[in-house]
Amino acid sequence: MTNKTPRNNASSTCSMEPTAGCSPTVSEPELYRSVMAVLPRETDHQHPQDCLNKGMLRWTLHKKVQSNPVNGSSLVWVLIKELEKAERWDSRKSIIPLLHTLMYAIIQTAYIPDELYKRVYSFCKRLLTYPQPYCTVGLSYTRQIKTERSTPGLMYQRMVTAEQRLKNEHYPLQERVFILADPEVFSRSLEQVVCGDIETSSLFAGGSPSPFHHMCSVVQHSIQAALGAEQCHGPKLARALKDMGQDVESHFQEVLAALEQSAEEAGRGEGGALRSRLQRLYSRIVSEADSESLSSGELCNSPLPNPEMSFHMWTEDLDIWRVLAKWFRSSSLSEQFPVSQEQEDFDLGDSPSDLMPSDTTRFSVLSNDSGIEKDLPSGGDPSLSSSLDCAGLSAAWEQCKIEPDSARLSRRKGIKMKPSVKDSMVLMQDTLQENASLGAGGGGGGRTGRRGATLQRRAGSCATQNPFLKQQRHFTARIVAMGDDRVLGRLAKAYYFFRKREARRIFLTMKVNLQFYYIPVCGATTPVSCMKEDLHQSKENLCTLGSYLSIVDPWYNSNIKSLGCMIPKLAKMMNPGRPKDPFVSDVISYYVRTGLQPVYFTIYFVKITFTKTTKSPVEDVFLTHLEMEFPEFRHISTSIRDKHKRTSGEMCGAVISLNYRKVTLSGRDVDKGISVRTSGAQITAIPCNEAEDLNCLTMTLNESPTRNKNNVAGSTFRSSNLKIRTLECRPLTVTLDRDRRRIYTDVQSLEISPCLDPGYCVQKTIRSKFELGVGKEAGLSKYMNKGLPLPINTFAGIIT
Repeated sequence: MTNKTPRNNASSTCSMEPTAGCSPTVSEPELYRSVMAVLPRETDHQHPQDCLNKGMLRWTLHKKVQSNPVNGSSLVWVLIKELEKAERWDSRKSIIPLLHTLMYAIIQTAYIPDELYKRVYSFCKRLLTYPQPYCTVGLSYTRQIKTERSTPGLMYQRMVTAEQRLKNEHYPLQERVFILADPEVFSRSLEQVVCGDIETSSLFAGGSPSPFHHMCSVVQHSIQAALGAEQCHGPKLARALKDMGQDVESHFQEVLAALEQSAEEAGRGEGGALRSRLQRLYSRIVSEADSESLSSGELCNSPLPNPEMSFHMWTEDLDIWRVLAKWFRSSSLSEQFPVSQEQEDFDLGDSPSDLMPSDTTRFSVLSNDSGIEKDLPSGGDPSLSSSLDCAGLSAAWEQCKIEPDSARLSRRKGIKMKPSVKDSMVLMQDTLQENASLGAGGGGGGRTGRRGATLQRRAGSCATQNPFLKQQRHFTARIVAMGDDRVLGRLAKAYYFFRKREARRIFLTMKVNLQFYYIPVCGATTPVSCMKEDLHQSKENLCTLGSYLSIVDPWYNSNIKSLGCMIPKLAKMMNPGRPKDPFVSDVISYYVRTGLQPVYFTIYFVKITFTKTTKSPVEDVFLTHLEMEFPEFRHISTSIRDKHKRTSGEMCGAVISLNYRKVTLSGRDVDKGISVRTSGAQITAIPCNEAEDLNCLTMTLNESPTRNKNNVAGSTFRSSNLKIRTLECRPLTVTLDRDRRRIYTDVQSLEISPCLDPGYCVQKTIRSKFELGVGKEAGLSKYMNKGLPLPINTFAGIIT
């Protein structure tokens, strides 16, 4: 089914709401100037203020579409003509920004003629011949436009139904946005800006967050998108739906059934009678409220509401796994995934002490009692307090002892550590899918080859090259981290423990799809510049990963990095209370809806050994930066570090032993070991500049080693595996991801390597039981993703 109405009939659409006046129609030349103003330019790094304004201009452009349906149709025409011009002129860096703007306008536009659908579909198909990331984005939008052309209004219906969690029997997918802000960055004023903006967003579309209001919007938009202005009178339909109240739910269910059936029939090439079915529904709805004859007229705009968002200050007691589990359990679809009482008791306790996280060390304790509470001595359990140094667990145990019903017989909760065969297969399938995506997606042309696959950073995913079909999960959690490099370090650690816990006892992996997003925000003392700066790991640039994403994806720089710069300014400008128009939540909504191309960042595992033998080694992870220094040389290391020329007399510090595998693009890795005297070192995972974008660690000593015939090493080393040990009686101080909450003192040695996926480790452990010796990877295990990267979604991935 396609829309056959010519373009000039679409111009009869008008009005935002039936009770509101018409908003002014914007001419195509003015829309053209607005589109040109938001496109990234090569000179943006020379004018940082222009870069900051582009995000606001993009937001204003889409607001014009919401204010008047005519503007949406005109904007689509302007954008497709600019895309075709960019194709003729081979201006590729404008294609992805224009394409995202086009698709977002199509979703919001009340009616689009078939001629326009055809031109957009043809252009997206031609992108399939382009290199990465253009072909990946083009493939995704080609499929969407093909479905939207046969079933108009389907993208809007599915988006609103999933994001607002509207109960229905035809489209079971649900989504939610979780915003995690770093309290080290977000002051009270910044928190009020974001929270007030989200609250305004939930009330802005129609003045009420009622699900029936969203159902009316879906019915209104679906009927108008199918019938057009010739066969639909928008204001009459809007009034009729508003007067129905809760009775609109039956019509909403009917519209969903019609659209999903049409999409299924179109997928089989059978076509459908969607137009006639919605025409009968429209006649029935309007005739019940108005006895006058049906006539053509204006179309009403149905604003696209922002998705459900929850804002969390990421304090120490916030556990991502528990937040997602509670959301899943409280969802309207949770009854489709029955959870046993054992899982409920173990996984969703009332306090953090009720569960045993996967990273907690478990000790074997010799039991001297029967294990029944009635038989326990009144003085408590001395073996428990001596074996587990955990205040939360001890408090929970004390609470159990003083219960009134002391004669009740019960056992403490046991933990089943051995995963079942089904759980192992789910983990294997998950790692196979991710490995295929990593192997298929690339940052651009030339990113191929065996060795380049490990050193060149991967980005994007290509379904055409993925032989493992991704299992559809009904729930999607979009996690948006806001802060500097410190919040990303915490996100990487939380993701690692999430996977580790799921590997030991799977619960959410089969049900929830995780998508990660990042908005770089710095405090007032450390502003983030939108300039294309050198990414040297200095103390002043705390958003190195955000700066990197801004370089490889210009559209991310224009919309997301600029948002991080705008939030502190909004905190100074805004009056107390909610803002008039939601800006922050609108930009976040645009980001999570169109930013679907991930850039993969390796998570690095570090084992820390201390000088005191009584202190057990610690295992941790970091994402962007590790700093090590000798505290007694801290007062002089900064001055020496800034000098370009150093003499042997200026050398200071302690002697360390450094063993590493030097990595090269040629693949001729060499194991090396040296001993150097230094006051400290910086280990970074983000490249210093765009030309050195290698997926490995760069270690930079504070002082250059003295060169002689036995030591020809410089002050910089590239490696993915490092072993560092102090050879003197001077302990090291180690800081992970520049986070003062993750500082380790009295350190003797470090072992750094890429973090292994816990799912792969579990599968490897199971397979090792049936192998006599250690050999090469066999079966499906050689296709599994051994490493654990953190995927951060952007608009394009990496553009080279």
